[in-house]
Amino acid sequence: MARKGQKFKSWSAEEKFKIIKPIINLEMSLTQVGKNTKISNSMLYSWTKAYKERGMEGLINKKKPGNPLSKYSRRKTLTKEEQLEYENMKLRIENELLKKGYLMKGDGMIVKFMK
Repeated sequence: MARKGQKFKSWSAEEKFKIIKPIINLEMSLTQVGKNTKISNSMLYSWTKAYKERGMEGLINKKKPGNPLSKYSRRKTLTKEEQLEYENMKLRIENELLKKGYLMKGDGMIVKFMK
């Protein structure tokens, strides 16, 4: 289970390929590579499967959208430009929610679905 604030290792497509190359070339077993690199067998299996199905493109990390407000909301002091960007993002999100039928009250903390 992940701990709060834990950082996860991410590998580039080239690093993943270097790690799984002995598995693909049948030089080493998946378990042996896992023991040598201390990477789980399930992760190695999924990388190998993705490579066999889609080649190097299958090993490229997928970008996750995440929360765009988090980079501003955690900081205590913002520059004027960052304050404007933060306010702009909040208003865009509020606008999208209103389009979907949500009702905002006050500063947007209380939301009620109206449809």
